[in-house]
Amino acid sequence: MRDILPPDIDLPEAGTVTMFSTSWCGFCRRLKSQLDREGIGYTEINIEQAPGTAELVETINGGNQTVPTLLFPDGSSATNPSLTQVRDQLG
Repeated sequence: MRDILPPDIDLPEAGTVTMFSTSWCGFCRRLKSQLDREGIGYTEINIEQAPGTAELVETINGGNQTVPTLLFPDGSSATNPSLTQVRDQLG
């Protein structure tokens, strides 16, 4: 995954995620609310504002700009995951 990340984006720190989102995405708002409630840290990146990130999300999602797309510390990703899936992936 590191080789497809734009140079200004690093893998998230252990126990946190990077969330690629848009300002209008209801699924993104819901997941952020759940992460906040559970105390899971995240860095949000709006793909409509950060250069190269819409293309990254497309690469991860087979050509689709589907959000939320999450990036995990181990380099794996998940598209529109449930809170349970996020917790399980973080261990």
